[in-house]
Amino acid sequence: MGTARRVGWIDLVALRYAARLNTMTHLAITKLDVLSGLGPLRVCTRYRTPNGASFDEFPYHQTVLHHAGGEYDELPGWDDDLTECRSEDELPQAARDYLAFVADYVGVPIALISVGPGRDQIIWTEAGRQTAPFQRAALA
Repeated sequence: MGTARRVGWIDLVALRYAARLNTMTHLAITKLDVLSGLGPLRVCTRYRTPNGASFDEFPYHQTVLHHAGGEYDELPGWDDDLTECRSEDELPQAARDYLAFVADYVGVPIALISVGPGRDQIIWTEAGRQTAPFQRAALA
């Protein structure tokens, strides 16, 4: 069977910073199926330092980051098994809302969603289907 597929809560502040720094045009969301049944999902949307300063953006200096802790928003979870989903429409509404929240917060569309460990357990979003041919051509 292999190792259990585990995840932690997503840090959207760091992801938005990485997307901007690396000029990301699309996101790939992996292990969405592992979030099934976890109840409310927590997403880090800001950092707070011990003295009460709050940061919605990635801290300007690593010393600030080392002393800051994440603050989380909660989003509804879902209990459905996602491993057979092959289109966004087949995902539960709460999963689609979670993905929309991530994409909106980061400011980058999602191109691909994995719903299981298999290579065939992938959902290409509309943004991903539009981009994939161009990326394949660039690699040729």
